Amino acid sequence: MRLGDLFARDEAGRRLLTWRELGVLLRQLPARARTRIATGDEDGMWGLTEHLQGLTLDELRVANWQRANEGVKASKQSKRPTPISRPGTKSKRVDKNSPERIARRNAAKRRAAERRTAIARGEIT
Repeated sequence: MRLGDLFARDEAGRRLLTWRELGVLLRQLPARARTRIATGDEDGMWGLTEHLQGLTLDELRVANWQRANEGVKASKQSKRPTPISRPGTKSKRVDKNSPERIARRNAAKRRAAERRTAIARGEIT
């Protein structure tokens, strides 16, 4: 099967390979296939072994943190360790001052100001 089959047709005029079939073939590629990685699929970057090693490391860090803070007042304790980042998982922390977010905020403020002016002029009731 070749990518050219997407555009080639049989005698009845049907495509030899549909876009849906191509998507199914791509999803069935091995986890570490370069095509999957190139398309941004990070879920396959780590296998089961790597995930288990990451989990073990996270648990060891928490256990060491607990031992280090044993008998220490809650206000004097160090911060709980954060889990190591894993491919395919998005960070829950959002940078409130990222350029994209500032641009969206400014655009929303501009739209709100335009709407208030239109209401004041009587264009919007």
